[in-house]
Amino acid sequence: MNILGYAQKLGKALMLPIATLPVAALLLRLGQGDLLDIPFMAQAGGAIFGNLPLLFGLGIAIGLSKDGNGAAGLAGAVAYFVLTATATTIDASVNMSFFGGIIAGIIAGHSYNAFHATRLPEWLAFFAGKRLVPIMAGLFALVAGAIGGVVWPTIQGGLDALAHAVSTSGAVGQFVYGTLNRALIPVGLHHVLNSYFWFGMGTCQEIVVAGAAGFENIKQLCVDPTLAKTLVVGQEYTFEFANSVTPEITATVKEVTETVKSGDLHRFFGGDKSAGVFMNGFFPVMMFGLPGAALAMYLAAPAEKRGQVGGALFSVAFCSFLTGITEPLEFMFVFLAPALYAMHAVFTGLSLVVANMFGTLHGFGFSAGLIDYLLNFGLATKPLLLGAIGLGFGALYFFTFSFAIRAFNLKSPGREDDDEEVGVTGEAPKGDLARQYLKALGGHENLTSIDACITRLRLTLKDRSVANEDVLKKLGAKGVVKLGENNLQVILGPLAEIVAGEMKAIGANEDLSDVKLP
Repeated sequence: MNILGYAQKLGKALMLPIATLPVAALLLRLGQGDLLDIPFMAQAGGAIFGNLPLLFGLGIAIGLSKDGNGAAGLAGAVAYFVLTATATTIDASVNMSFFGGIIAGIIAGHSYNAFHATRLPEWLAFFAGKRLVPIMAGLFALVAGAIGGVVWPTIQGGLDALAHAVSTSGAVGQFVYGTLNRALIPVGLHHVLNSYFWFGMGTCQEIVVAGAAGFENIKQLCVDPTLAKTLVVGQEYTFEFANSVTPEITATVKEVTETVKSGDLHRFFGGDKSAGVFMNGFFPVMMFGLPGAALAMYLAAPAEKRGQVGGALFSVAFCSFLTGITEPLEFMFVFLAPALYAMHAVFTGLSLVVANMFGTLHGFGFSAGLIDYLLNFGLATKPLLLGAIGLGFGALYFFTFSFAIRAFNLKSPGREDDDEEVGVTGEAPKGDLARQYLKALGGHENLTSIDACITRLRLTLKDRSVANEDVLKKLGAKGVVKLGENNLQVILGPLAEIVAGEMKAIGANEDLSDVKLP
């Protein structure tokens, strides 16, 4: 498999453990003292965040395995424990964080694919097949851990230097990250980029506090681990955070925990009042900017086609506003008008710069939609101002998209050539749509793997030229992405998981000759 194709498979595998974050954030946030004040609920959510590297190992192993078998997940856990224990025994300073989970998951996933059907001599038959997988994964992880214990401190030093460079470069780092985040969406590699910024960059240690003047609802903070070691329980301290616009917080230390958080997302929910720098700028784009772009594209469509495109644009714009799932909307114009998408990527980078320039900080457990905006409102810094910035970006998107579409006669939904149609999912009976997609892709005999993430089918084909892109788009696909020679992504929106499951359930010998295609 080529590098780009493997990267998309890894990105898909990452979605399984990342999918646990919404419930973790929900429990963690609702359990806080300023909301329901249910400590066991908060601890339950915190436990998911605290064990996310292990969940990465489990989820990635299952995602990379041929058939998603649970034996791969068990192997992922074994590999993670062996890898981290080996590395830290060699060098106690080693902290692989979520990278350890990713490495363990890759080892376990490939171990499953290589050994799940292995036969052994009769006297060792009990350990054959799937029982052999965690054993082999553990052995490979032992070797990887031994290597990691020697080389990881150097790698970690490089990553820390990168994190320091990005975080101290201010607006430049924020702009580059935001722009790349959207620019990588078409090839599905943005999850790999996000993983480091949200789960790996920067660390802090949780402390329990009381009497935070002006911040009485704050019961925990997350501070630099070096500082945490100097704190004395019962004494009052004034804590300053990296973000200069965040007020100083004076509070009495009640407990210094052993919990260390890594990454912008973890630190935000852990109580680091300087975290959220690489999440806040997505709220103006996802809640306001993209819906503004959708309105511009609707009004730019010919009057006779607005009824056709209006429903599709409204539904995907509302999805972006409410949940922060943007791909269904983005793929309605990324291939029609790449120039518009380039503007969108630049505006996302600009949004991070502006949001941080005004001192706002916000975070999310899933994505930057209204649900997370309201749910984490109490943890945010200047959330109302962030909403006002969002309104400004909504206007920016609307006016610039409207001008660009008309001034440069750009294609957008409703303005395609006469022989093109807007991708709107058809109303086919259950299973029929999957059969149509399968036939348009060349049938089971042309597919070597069928996977899906939240919004896209991720496919490996024997002969990609057999896939009929025009038919795929008429069936409802919002875009088609080619990766390498044999990998194909079909953007369907939230329907992707369902269609993928139904495609897999179709018998390999089923006759598709009677399936009608548009």
